[in-house]
Amino acid sequence: MARDHTPVTVAAVAPTARVSRTFLYQNQQARTLVEQAVRTSSSHPEPSNRRSHTQPTQPAWRERALNAEEALAQTQREILTQRTRITELLGKLRDLEHDLPKGPLQRIVTENTSLKQQARQLTQDNQRLQDRLANARQNNRFLDKHVADLEAQLAPYLAAPPPPP
Repeated sequence: MARDHTPVTVAAVAPTARVSRTFLYQNQQARTLVEQAVRTSSSHPEPSNRRSHTQPTQPAWRERALNAEEALAQTQREILTQRTRITELLGKLRDLEHDLPKGPLQRIVTENTSLKQQARQLTQDNQRLQDRLANARQNNRFLDKHVADLEAQLAPYLAAPPPPP
């Protein structure tokens, strides 16, 4: 970059070194090397670079903003690529649907509807049986308690010796 008289910045070093800007910020050794290169390049200003030499060095937030802008642009390109791919796949799906004969397609739709109705009916039946089971258990607990009360009432008579004849 010094040979080409290009300013040394993280944004410029990253593509040249074929690494991400994040790597340059997070890797302490790489960050140190870039900072040294920035200091070295700013200590020998070129005529076109004199204006920037008189101003304070751009803060790190500026480079992070540039990184964010580049990441945003790349994300937008990826989204566009994915949308294009989705469009292509939807087109292929429509083509496949048109290639299906009407009879089997209608039969599949009818069977699907029928199966959904059966599933709904089975769910309702299952809920009804769950409610009946809960009620039966509650009745059983009530009857067990009632039997225990009756046994408690009979206990004094069963424990007492029989009367003499």
